[in-house]
Amino acid sequence: MKYIIAIIKPHKLDEVREALGSLGVAGMTASEVKGFGRQKGQTEIYRGAEYSVNMVPKVKIEIAASDALAPQIVETIQNSANSDAIGDGKVFVLDLASAVRIRTGETGDTAL
Repeated sequence: MKYIIAIIKPHKLDEVREALGSLGVAGMTASEVKGFGRQKGQTEIYRGAEYSVNMVPKVKIEIAASDALAPQIVETIQNSANSDAIGDGKVFVLDLASAVRIRTGETGDTAL
Protein backbone atom coordinates (compact mmCIF):
# COMPACT_ATOMS: atom_id res chain seq x y z
CA MET A 1 0.00 0.00 0.00
CA LYS A 2 1.04 3.60 -0.60
CA TYR A 3 0.25 6.86 1.19
CA ILE A 4 0.06 9.71 -1.30
CA ILE A 5 0.34 13.32 -0.16
CA ALA A 6 -0.24 16.09 -2.68
CA ILE A 7 0.16 19.82 -2.06
CA ILE A 8 -1.77 21.78 -4.71
CA LYS A 9 -3.23 25.21 -5.41
CA PRO A 10 -6.65 25.66 -3.75
CA HIS A 11 -8.52 26.46 -6.97
CA LYS A 12 -7.43 23.10 -8.44
CA LEU A 13 -9.06 20.98 -5.70
CA ASP A 14 -12.38 20.37 -7.48
CA GLU A 15 -10.65 19.46 -10.74
CA VAL A 16 -8.32 17.01 -8.97
CA ARG A 17 -11.18 15.50 -6.93
CA GLU A 18 -13.29 14.91 -10.04
CA ALA A 19 -10.36 13.37 -11.93
CA LEU A 20 -9.58 11.04 -9.02
CA GLY A 21 -13.25 10.10 -8.71
CA SER A 22 -13.35 9.05 -12.35
CA LEU A 23 -10.24 6.96 -11.72
CA GLY A 24 -12.07 5.08 -8.95
CA VAL A 25 -10.52 6.65 -5.86
CA ALA A 26 -13.11 6.03 -3.13
CA GLY A 27 -11.87 8.50 -0.53
CA MET A 28 -9.38 11.18 0.35
CA THR A 29 -8.69 13.77 3.00
CA ALA A 30 -8.21 17.43 2.07
CA SER A 31 -6.86 20.12 4.42
CA GLU A 32 -6.24 23.82 3.98
CA VAL A 33 -2.57 24.46 4.71
CA LYS A 34 -0.01 27.23 4.28
CA GLY A 35 3.59 26.94 3.21
CA PHE A 36 6.25 27.98 0.78
CA GLY A 37 8.74 26.37 -1.55
CA ARG A 38 11.16 27.81 -4.04
CA GLN A 39 8.91 30.81 -4.63
CA LYS A 40 9.54 31.94 -1.02
CA GLY A 41 6.04 33.33 -0.58
CA GLN A 42 4.58 36.13 -2.64
CA THR A 43 4.08 39.88 -2.69
CA GLU A 44 0.62 41.39 -2.46
CA ILE A 45 -0.60 44.98 -2.73
CA TYR A 46 -3.18 46.13 -0.17
CA ARG A 47 -4.50 49.71 -0.23
CA GLY A 48 -1.57 50.82 -2.33
CA ALA A 49 1.11 49.37 -0.06
CA GLU A 50 3.14 46.28 -0.95
CA TYR A 51 3.23 43.47 1.60
CA SER A 52 5.28 40.30 1.61
CA VAL A 53 3.30 37.16 2.37
CA ASN A 54 5.66 34.46 3.65
CA MET A 55 3.21 31.59 3.60
CA VAL A 56 1.13 30.75 0.53
CA PRO A 57 -2.30 29.07 0.93
CA LYS A 58 -2.39 25.52 -0.45
CA VAL A 59 -4.51 22.39 -0.14
CA LYS A 60 -3.03 19.11 1.11
CA ILE A 61 -4.66 15.94 -0.23
CA GLU A 62 -3.96 12.62 1.48
CA ILE A 63 -4.87 9.28 -0.11
CA ALA A 64 -4.22 5.70 0.96
CA ALA A 65 -4.08 3.45 -2.12
CA SER A 66 -3.12 -0.01 -3.25
CA ASP A 67 0.31 -0.47 -4.82
CA ALA A 68 -1.32 -1.12 -8.21
CA LEU A 69 -3.40 2.09 -8.25
CA ALA A 70 -0.80 4.49 -6.78
CA PRO A 71 1.07 5.33 -10.04
CA GLN A 72 -2.21 6.18 -11.79
CA ILE A 73 -3.26 8.39 -8.88
CA VAL A 74 0.03 10.30 -8.98
CA GLU A 75 -0.24 10.80 -12.75
CA THR A 76 -3.86 11.94 -12.44
CA ILE A 77 -2.99 14.47 -9.73
CA GLN A 78 -0.07 15.75 -11.77
CA ASN A 79 -2.16 16.19 -14.91
CA SER A 80 -5.21 17.75 -13.26
CA ALA A 81 -3.35 20.09 -10.87
CA ASN A 82 -0.93 21.38 -13.50
CA SER A 83 -1.36 25.02 -14.55
CA ASP A 84 2.17 25.46 -15.95
CA ALA A 85 2.84 28.09 -13.30
CA ILE A 86 5.26 28.33 -10.40
CA GLY A 87 3.78 26.91 -7.21
CA ASP A 88 1.63 24.17 -8.75
CA GLY A 89 2.73 21.91 -5.89
CA LYS A 90 4.28 18.54 -5.22
CA VAL A 91 3.26 14.90 -4.79
CA PHE A 92 4.90 12.62 -2.24
CA VAL A 93 4.50 8.84 -2.17
CA LEU A 94 5.31 6.88 0.98
CA ASP A 95 5.05 3.20 1.85
CA LEU A 96 2.06 2.48 4.07
CA ALA A 97 2.74 -0.32 6.54
CA SER A 98 -0.84 -1.06 7.52
CA ALA A 99 -4.42 0.15 7.51
CA VAL A 100 -7.37 -0.91 9.67
CA ARG A 101 -11.04 -0.13 9.07
CA ILE A 102 -12.29 0.75 12.55
CA ARG A 103 -15.90 -0.40 12.05
CA THR A 104 -15.16 -3.90 10.68
CA GLY A 105 -11.58 -4.60 11.69
CA GLU A 106 -10.56 -5.25 8.07
CA THR A 107 -6.86 -4.76 7.42
CA GLY A 108 -4.56 -4.08 4.48
CA ASP A 109 -5.96 -3.35 1.00
CA THR A 110 -9.47 -4.44 2.04
CA ALA A 111 -9.54 -1.67 4.64
CA LEU A 112 -9.03 0.96 1.96
